Amino acid sequence: MVQDADSGRPTGLVADIGATHARFALVENGTLKRRRVLMTGDYPTIADAIGAYLRDETAGAAPTDAVIAIASPIIGDEVALTNSPWTFSIEALRARLGFRKLKVINDFTALALSVPQLGESDRLQIGPGSPSADAPVGVIGPGTGLGVGALVRAGGSWQALPGEGGHVTMPPADARESAVLDLMRRRFDHVSAERLLSGPGLVNLYNALCEISDVPAASYTPAQITDRRTGEDDPRCREAVAMFCAMLGTVAGNLALTIGARGGVYITGGIVPKITTVFAQSAFRQRFESKGRMRSYLASIPTYVITYPSPAFLGAAKVLEGL
Repeated sequence: MVQDADSGRPTGLVADIGATHARFALVENGTLKRRRVLMTGDYPTIADAIGAYLRDETAGAAPTDAVIAIASPIIGDEVALTNSPWTFSIEALRARLGFRKLKVINDFTALALSVPQLGESDRLQIGPGSPSADAPVGVIGPGTGLGVGALVRAGGSWQALPGEGGHVTMPPADARESAVLDLMRRRFDHVSAERLLSGPGLVNLYNALCEISDVPAASYTPAQITDRRTGEDDPRCREAVAMFCAMLGTVAGNLALTIGARGGVYITGGIVPKITTVFAQSAFRQRFESKGRMRSYLASIPTYVITYPSPAFLGAAKVLEGL
């Protein structure tokens, strides 16, 4: 790895690659530096995006080790982003960019590994509950897609469990949600949680609610749907956001029950951290606990919104330490 001229400590590259944004940083002397966000659509390949960042930020002295967290299942050498046209071979990417070691991990593996490194100021608790020491932790995050991860204590250290929980079947919790899902099932062969709990999912929710209410739908972006000013003018935007938060509570509660997440459930991604006031006042927590006989079990589990910027960097940096 390249040496930091001031300290003699090594420098490495960490990246958090999603369908919309490619985020990069250098790890220098244990500190994240030179953070930068690129738009994935501006680059034909992941190698082009990484190369552009390194040219601009390393002055010709690029690190030789890297950890890339990416929104995709990592199975073998070939990687294809779930919601992006980027595809690549891990070994070919390592060779092209001249890395000595390159580790590619799922983005929610990195996010799960970030949780033990968060301080109190890096998270906002929603509702009651206290974490149980060394108990499993759940992580869920709506963005361009819906990511889900888990963290378990094993052999004296935290281990992330990779998975694709964003693609579980979305269940309805009331008649209005059933009507939305009935409509969407006519359009998709499988209505996953991601079809509703994501940026495109917000648009799906809004359009479905407009159709059910027999009113014309505007061509809103996800950011416009969650904008308070838009909601003041369009009640279907308010309802879409409210339903989004409630449905996220349903799926987060399912995650907590499935893995026994008594260490807490953490919400991240590109949507919820931007609407924390609305989210805290929504039906999320009520729906999270609304599991019949398991209500008291879930009431004891804390839920948090991660407010630390780009938390996947923390998990990627942890993996970098072990290369």
